[in-house]
Parts: sequence; structure tokens; C-alpha cells
Amino acid sequence: MRPKRLEMLYRTLIKEHSKNPSNKRTLEDTTGEFELFNPSCGDLVLVQFKLEGGVITDVSFQGQGCAISIASASMMTEIMKGKTLVEAQNLINTFYDLVKGNEEIDIKPLKDAVYLQGVSKFPTRIRCATLSWHALEEGIEEVEKE
Repeated sequence: MRPKRLEMLYRTLIKEHSKNPSNKRTLEDTTGEFELFNPSCGDLVLVQFKLEGGVITDVSFQGQGCAISIASASMMTEIMKGKTLVEAQNLINTFYDLVKGNEEIDIKPLKDAVYLQGVSKFPTRIRCATLSWHALEEGIEEVEKE
């Protein structure tokens, strides 16, 4: 696919996830949650999740922010359901590598989140894309400390 068409597809998918986000809701009886704020742009996200036997059985988010922040949170919640904590951390690390511009990673497990690869060209947008991923990571770390 030509670069212009690919870029247009990326924009369309990000726009769709930001206008109709998956799992943007309050989760009842959570195992953990974590809220993060990006003061540079005003993005705010609360990620909530349920764990059963070391597996993420449900994950949701609430908050407000730019299209990239909301789309990324939507994509992240879709990817993480059914993952073990080890799998989740591996996906988080892979996503961080992706948005930092690492082209030598296996992107297949990231599903739609690969469309956020373009933020690597805009360092100020990396924080927008990773905010919900950091919130999930921090929330899991808090639960593991208990």
C-alpha cells in the first residue's frame, strides 16, 4: 500500500477509535485502577481492571483527552482482555518500543495499536499515546505490591 493511503487509513482508524471508543465505561468490582494526567496537554485517564488467576478478565477506561489518547486507550483495552500479567507487560513494552520508532519488533500482537506508530515522529504526542498504557502498568504494579 502506498504511504499516503496507509497514512489515511491510520488517521481514519484513530478517528474511529476516538469517536467510538471500546470499553470507555466504569468497571464495577475492580481488582485495581490507576489514574494519570498529562499536564502538557490536559489528557486525563483512569484505567480500571479485573484480575482472576493472574489473567486480565476485563479492562476499561474513563477520561478525556485528544484523539490519540482516547484511541490508544480504546485499543489498549481491546488488546489486554484475556492476557496474563506477563503477556500484558510484554505488550506494554512492545507498544513503548513501537511509539519510540523501533522498527525491529513483532507488531502483530498489538493489533490496531500499530496504527499509532506514527506518533514516533512527534515526541510530544508519545505521552498522549502511552498514557493509558502507563496507567495500566502502574495499576498492575500497585496490585502486585499488596
